Amino acid sequence: MTIADESRLDQAVGRAVRAERLLADELLVEAFATLEDAYTTAWRSTTIDDASGREKLFLAINVVGKVRDHLTAAVTNGKLAKAELKELAQTAERRKRFGIL
Repeated sequence: MTIADESRLDQAVGRAVRAERLLADELLVEAFATLEDAYTTAWRSTTIDDASGREKLFLAINVVGKVRDHLTAAVTNGKLAKAELKELAQTAERRKRFGIL
């Protein structure tokens, strides 16, 4: 593995920490819930002939979910990157211990 690969893994770990903070932030959690509720309420109260309005609101609801999913994926990727970095460090330590440089 190259230094660039390790740098990429470090970046993924850093992004995961930031994404986790965002997902735990009360204001962002509240914003997601408020938007989803408002869009869902507006979607349910559209008239039968307002297909365009329903489609736009449906898309808006899904975008909120996709933002949350993106942050969750960043957390997951960071956890995988952290595990990979740990494995690399353990492998390097074993090589050093047994004189395999």
